[in-house]
Amino acid sequence: MSTAPTPPEEITQLLAAYNNGDHQALEQVFPLVYNELRRLAAGYLRREREDHTLQPTALVHEAYLRLLGQDVDWQNRAHFLGVAAQMMRRILVDHARQHRSEKRGSGGVKIALDEVEAINLSAERAADLIALDDALTALAEFDPQKSRMVELRYFAGLSVEETAKVLGISIATFVRQWKTTRAWLYREITKGDAEHAAAD
Repeated sequence: MSTAPTPPEEITQLLAAYNNGDHQALEQVFPLVYNELRRLAAGYLRREREDHTLQPTALVHEAYLRLLGQDVDWQNRAHFLGVAAQMMRRILVDHARQHRSEKRGSGGVKIALDEVEAINLSAERAADLIALDDALTALAEFDPQKSRMVELRYFAGLSVEETAKVLGISIATFVRQWKTTRAWLYREITKGDAEHAAAD
């Protein structure tokens, strides 16, 4: 796989070629962004349980296979990485739900939100991946852009500038919306924890 960083413009050109009917172009993109995808996958898996059956390479390849089945009007490298992150999120949530159904009451799969500056909800907080996914799904029902914002920053690891560009908003708008989104997400997850504790 490629080790040297590929100029974003080259990836954007290949994605544009794919949009114009060159289906081989997407296959050319994969090796060019493989290292970035693997870094994302490794980051996700570091925040999961130690005995997770998925390895970074397997997660990248499973996400890529799902990407091939998507009907997407690709915009640029950041957009590609964002959609790839969405695929990884779905794969990990599917695995987490399966693990939970097999081992009910075992505590599930944990990810520490404070490990990523993008979230930084609380220095002591850790949230269940499923709870985070449920919160993002609920957020998407009334504000898809804010849900996408979290996905791009937390799951894809995009910078503020890259996220704003993918969403088509200014950096100032992103910063303003990010603050309220983070607060909402924290309330939603802790509300779920409180309801779970009351049920116990």
